[in-house]
Formats: sequence, structure tokens, C-alpha cells
Amino acid sequence: MKIRSLFLLFVIAFNSFLAHAEPNEAALCKAQGYPVGTARTWFMDSCFRVGSFTHHAEIPGIFGGTANAMQPASQPLTLTKVEKEPAYKWKVDGINGLTVDDYLKRQPAMALLVIKDGVIQLERYQYGRTAEHRYLSNSMAKTMTAMAIGLALREGKIKSLDDRAEVYAPTLTGTIYGETSIRNLLRMSSGAKFEELYNGADDLARYGAAAYSGGAAAGAKVIATRLHPQGLLFNYASAETDMLAMVMRGATGQTLSAYLQTRLWQPMGAQTSGLWRAGADGLERASGNFNATAQDYARLGILLANDGMRPDRPDLGEILPKEFVIEATDWRRHPDAFHPKKATPYYGYGYQVWTFPGAQRRFALLGVYGQSIFVDPAQKLVMVHLAANATAKAGQTSMGREVGALWHGLVTHYGSW
Repeated sequence: MKIRSLFLLFVIAFNSFLAHAEPNEAALCKAQGYPVGTARTWFMDSCFRVGSFTHHAEIPGIFGGTANAMQPASQPLTLTKVEKEPAYKWKVDGINGLTVDDYLKRQPAMALLVIKDGVIQLERYQYGRTAEHRYLSNSMAKTMTAMAIGLALREGKIKSLDDRAEVYAPTLTGTIYGETSIRNLLRMSSGAKFEELYNGADDLARYGAAAYSGGAAAGAKVIATRLHPQGLLFNYASAETDMLAMVMRGATGQTLSAYLQTRLWQPMGAQTSGLWRAGADGLERASGNFNATAQDYARLGILLANDGMRPDRPDLGEILPKEFVIEATDWRRHPDAFHPKKATPYYGYGYQVWTFPGAQRRFALLGVYGQSIFVDPAQKLVMVHLAANATAKAGQTSMGREVGALWHGLVTHYGSW
């Protein structure tokens, strides 16, 4: 009897361990307390991924600079929360009836939030992360950069999206990017040869090394081969977002952080400061490198779901220009080469944002290793997903497929796809 009791206790303890184990926690170095990496190790080494992706703004030496701060609102947008989570279901690979718990057991999400009509329906965290942590955006920041362009256009600081970048950033004169229009930089269609593989030996690495020592203009000079006329084809190139940051500084006389603090971050009701890593020249590396809480990413998603309006403060008017937001996020507003299933096998590409196929306008802010904000404006539905995936491209693991399936389940919970 005593042996049997001990065996039952062992089974209970083992099952309890399994219940609390989180995906890939050994590779993510739970035993070491999810350590924070250095300027050399923070991005590539999985051991430092959770720690670095939630302390990125504090790591010394990244890009040779520090982090520019966007101060929070004096009156943050209040996020209320339902008492009971909806019973969301999703399916993948012929498996039906999967739950949010199933998703979190399968995928290394650090934070997952679902917001409907401005109300938090679900808020979960893993790996010891909390609502107080700031999470690295990776390329979700690209969409923020595009919105800055829209604001500068509304204010007349940028005269036309068809102006060449060098009009506002003269140090780009003589480069492919300088000759490219702002609109074609927004669509990542400069025509320049640029391969982005995240392996440390691609064009992104060459650009980054030059930009580290000489700023984005120096980085632009190493991208010297044009494969296509500009505006013809989509080719994902993070350097093109950094060029937009140069355009913004030239047009406004401010960094992105300074410009967006009073025009986006505070008006949308951010509760915590946002931190954007910059190079030694003080210019943000706009292709990523923004840090914010999961709830402030939710507030950004709510603003985009409402086409640039803050739902609790209609008196503020269009915080982001409505027409620009719609143009940026509606695949019908762009040439055929940028449509879903044309730009890529699945997504389309707007102005620094990914567009879903289908009649309904839906779009996503996507960053490597699983960072994403999914938006369905018609349903006022937002999903924030912040992760520590095993590979930079989520499609190289099951995450790419499963996060899409989860989003599909959320959309169909409230309506139809």
C-alpha cells in the first residue's frame, strides 16, 4: 500500500510538472532564469531570447546607441477586462476543438491578448513574463514608421508620397534608395537586390554593419545593385524602413520618437513609455527595435481597428489620418503585384503592413520570432501575440501555421471569414 501511495504521488507530481512546463523552456534557458544577452548575442541565441526580448532597451551597445523614449499619456486609454474568457476554439491539421490552453502548450508565446470592441477578452503570459514587461516589436515597428509618414503627409511636411527619398534625406543622393519614391519604400519595392535571411551573412547583415559605423546613409551605399525598376515587385527589405526614418527626420527635423510621442503614443492613450533603440546618430533603427508593454500594443491595435480614432475620445478626431490608414491596410488600394497571394504565397503587402486575402479588410503587423498584432476593423477585433519562436521566420516552424489558425478561430468565433 505504501509503495502504491508513493507511486501515485510520483504520478501526480510528474503530471503537475507537465502541466506547468512551457514550450521549449529548456532551449530558452529557464534553468538560468531566462538570461538577458549582450549586444552580440541578444538576437540569434535562443538561450537569451525571452530575457532579451523583454529587456532589449536596456542592453548596452546595441547599434552603438541607446533608446529614445516616447512618454505615456496623461490620461491613458482604460482597458477593461471581461470576467470570464470566451471559449475560443481553433483547428489545425485536421485537429478540431483546440483551445487557447492548447495553443500555449504548443507554441512559445510570451504574451497573448485578445481585444474585442476595446475590451480585453483574454490576457495570458508565459515564461515568467507579465503585463509590466516591455516586449520587443521586431518588425511590427515598421507599421508605426508608415503611420508617421501618413502624419507628416497630413501636416504638409511631406508634399507627396511620390517624391524621391533624397528630396527629404539629401545624404541618400546617389543611392538606389535615394532615387526611390517614398511610396515605393513604403511598399518595399525599390527594386534593389536585398536578401534578408537572418543568418548573419545576408544583405541585412552587410547593411547593418555599415549602418552601425556610419548611420543609415552609409548602410544605403552598400546596397548598390538594382534588379528591377522601382514599384514593380515586392521584396522584403528592412533597410527600406530605415530610409523612411531618414525621410521623416529630414521632413520634420525630429526623430521618429519625438515626432510620434505627441501625435501617436500619447493621443492613443499609452499607459507606459515606449522605448525605441537608436544608432549612434540618435536615429531610430525604424525597421524594428521598439519596446512596449503588451497592453500598449493592444492600444495601438485598437487605434488601427478604429481607422485612427480613439473610441473613448471621439473629441480627439483622427489621431491617424483615416484615409491613409485605410489605404495602407486595404490590398485593393495597391497594384496587383502587392495583392495577397501575389506579393507572397499568402499575404499581400500595403504600406509597411501585411494584408490578408479575402473580401474583408484584415491586416497584420508582423515581426520575426513570432511578434504580431492582427486586426479586423469590421469586428473591432485585435490579437496581440508576442513570442520567442525557435526561428526568425515563423513559417519555418509550426508557429506560422498555428498562429494563423488561432486568428482564424477568433474571427469565426464572432462572425465569418
